[in-house]
Amino acid sequence: MSQFWERYLRPSVSEVSRSLNLFGGKATGSLLWKRVTFLVATPIVALCMINAYSSIDAEKKPQQPFVQYEYMRRRNKRFPWGNGERSLFHNRNVNALSEGYEV
Repeated sequence: MSQFWERYLRPSVSEVSRSLNLFGGKATGSLLWKRVTFLVATPIVALCMINAYSSIDAEKKPQQPFVQYEYMRRRNKRFPWGNGERSLFHNRNVNALSEGYEV
């Protein structure tokens, strides 16, 4: 293991530390994570937010017609809330009951 460390890992760690010093100054732990947060995490969060907002318009599709298949929407046991037909996170516009859509 020590030969592996000396031959492969130590040169790469020293190379990384030299490249971090190019950003300016000595890269301490808190400074490193501050840079990672602002230079890496913030753009990734912004791109994910743009993706989420752009996909909202793409989801506005017409509702597919309800087809009652015998193997779908089976209720072997009633749910313990409400009338027993709706799941806990039921959405009237998307989730169909065994008879069809509510809307």
